[in-house]
Amino acid sequence: MCSENVRLNASDPTPALGTLLVDTSRADRVGEFRGVAGPYWSLRPVGGGAEWEVEPRHVRPAVLIEQLRARTARLNARSRGEVL
Repeated sequence: MCSENVRLNASDPTPALGTLLVDTSRADRVGEFRGVAGPYWSLRPVGGGAEWEVEPRHVRPAVLIEQLRARTARLNARSRGEVL
């Protein structure tokens, strides 16, 4: 995972693997960038789970507080013994 805020580059808008992004089409759901699938980007929940696809126009970089919330949720799930 990327530990800093990420700005998408206009010349190469594809983020690095593991970058935390926000899917604005799904109530600002935070996901980890997993790759490109045709015209879509694949995101995965930070705590694990099924990947989903989103159009790049509905994605923005996660701000620091959103990154912190996502990582805290993952650590809490792990501490409860949930399989990640």
